[in-house]
Order: sequence, then C-alpha cells, then structure tokens
Amino acid sequence: MKYRSSYGQNLLQHSRETANLCAIMASELGLNPKKARRAGLLHDIGKVPDDEPELPHAQLGMKLAEKYKEKPDICNAIGAHHDEEEATSLYAPIVQVCDAISGARPGARREVVEAYIKRLNDLEKLALSYPGVVKTYAIQAGRELRVIVGADKISDAETEKLSTEIAQKIQDELTYPGQVRITVIRETRAVSYAK
Repeated sequence: MKYRSSYGQNLLQHSRETANLCAIMASELGLNPKKARRAGLLHDIGKVPDDEPELPHAQLGMKLAEKYKEKPDICNAIGAHHDEEEATSLYAPIVQVCDAISGARPGARREVVEAYIKRLNDLEKLALSYPGVVKTYAIQAGRELRVIVGADKISDAETEKLSTEIAQKIQDELTYPGQVRITVIRETRAVSYAK
C-alpha cells in the first residue's frame, strides 16, 4: 500500500487516515473502535493485487479478507464501502463515510493548481451571469458557492428559485468533485449614527 496511490493520494496514508476516523466515529456511536479501525485500515486492500483486475477493489478486498479469516463484519465493511455489496454490519457505513471524508478533504488528492483555480472561477462566473447577482464566493475548496444578490433586484421568494437554477446549471455544465452547496444571500441594511 505504501507504493500505491489513488488520484495522487498515497494509499497507505489514506487507509491510516480512514482507520483513525473510523475509530473515532465508532467510539462516538458506542461501537468497538478497534474493529472499526481495522475495517478502515483494510478497506482498500483490494487495490494492491494485480491478479484479478476485472473485480472491483472492494469485492477483491473482501475476498482477500475472507481468505485470511478476517471477521465477517470487517469483511462486509470492506466489500460494502462502495455499495457493491449489501451492508450487513454497522461498520460498513462508518467505513464508507470515513473513506469519503479522507478522499474529499481539501489537499488530499493531487489536483493541478491551475485546474483548481479555474474550477473555482468557473463556479463564480456561472453564478455572476444571473441578473441581480452582485458578488459570488466559491468557498470550502469549491464545495460551497455563496451568491450575494441585490435586495432591490431580487425578492426573498426569488432567492430560492435562483439557488435551484444555479445548482441545476452547475450540474449540467461543470465538472466538480462531490457536491456543491449554493447559498443565495439577500439582505437589507439600515445604518444610522447618533451624534
């Protein structure tokens, strides 16, 4: 695992990070953190061998774990972490969530800086093309788009419609990891000074 990577993220480092997140989440839920850590550490073990490339890595990992007599709930967590197997263990959704957190956090996977900046600019530009939009901010590594509208140009009722339209246009026209939350902000301010 030390010599493998996925989208530029070192596989061993990703597995360790996933394992630690799984242990924390399991202990918060009153489950066995050692089992959760083990399932998280082994979840991508199916990416290591090259002998069965037609099998998805989650299923191959599950077969490997079963071959070496791993506990059934850990095997299931490995096999179900991409929904290719039905989750029968509470550890499966924990591994699935922690795997996503590790892979989606900003900086986890290599992305060319220019492509990253272009993606953020494209998000902002797309929202700016709508009438009434004053300013846009792509935040949280492009996972959220804040859209500021003029209070005199758009009503409260229209902000919800605008948010939905922008979300649909992003979905249709742009490429992005995960999901993008669109928050339309409309406010009026009255400022007075007492002298």
